[in-house]
Amino acid sequence: MSLSHRIEVHPLTGRIGAEITGIDLAGALDDEIVGRIRGAILEWKVLFFREQHALDPDAQLALARRFGPVTSAHPTVPGLGGHPEVLDVDAAGGNIAVQWHTDVTFVDRPPHASILRAVVAPPYGGDTLWANTAAAYEELPAPLRALADSLDALHTNQFDYVGSRRRDLDAKRRAYADVFTSVRYETLHPVVRVHPESGERALFLGGFARRIEGLTPRDSDALLRLFAAHVERPENLVRWRWRPGDVAFWDNRSTQHRAIADFGRAPRRLHRVTLAGDVPVGVDGRRTRPVAGDSAAYTPVAA
Repeated sequence: MSLSHRIEVHPLTGRIGAEITGIDLAGALDDEIVGRIRGAILEWKVLFFREQHALDPDAQLALARRFGPVTSAHPTVPGLGGHPEVLDVDAAGGNIAVQWHTDVTFVDRPPHASILRAVVAPPYGGDTLWANTAAAYEELPAPLRALADSLDALHTNQFDYVGSRRRDLDAKRRAYADVFTSVRYETLHPVVRVHPESGERALFLGGFARRIEGLTPRDSDALLRLFAAHVERPENLVRWRWRPGDVAFWDNRSTQHRAIADFGRAPRRLHRVTLAGDVPVGVDGRRTRPVAGDSAAYTPVAA
């Protein structure tokens, strides 16, 4: 019997998130298994796999490459020692993203997907939330959908998305922010992105989107808050409690996510790999426009 027949998909909510059982991600994945995972990601936006203890950085990279070319770890933040494509998401080093965001949207070709593996999980807290931005768009009243379709937003890395209130991490957080913002990246993306595989329309915003093009700061801020409120509705969310060895694999084109910094001084460390993406396209066919920063060294052109 094919291994793919043992895979089971267990939805976690009605709109986003499913747990996949019956698979060892460190093993050999044939084309049928890869295809089933691809289909499940398109349907559920984020997939979770428990107890993948055989995965290490090399195996995580091998897994990612079954789904496409990988990027370097980050446009400005160095990768894990010996693995320049792996981002070390270590709270002890000031890296915990507590603001809603979509990964690396400040470049012209943001990742199409991310794979996050829990190395050390706190005994309590430290969960991650994901939001379905396609569902958020669909629920907008028709006049707001039409408005969103026509807008562009400026995304930039000149923004501290790892900010927290923990005083003992202030120095580390500042040092991390200095590296994160060491090269300025700015990109104009359509506020509504058409998914290149499913054709779905989704709000393409998050914390790196700092300004709506052509509006006053006051009007821009009001619209960004309005769209964010629709994205962050509880009905559009799934929440995951990490255990060591867990893996989350999500579509970066139709989701936002954030961590919850409620684990005190406990260690929390995860490793992230991102898959190269394409240039976002809006409803009317207009494309993303880079404003500042060259991301060629960060991401290869996706096949």
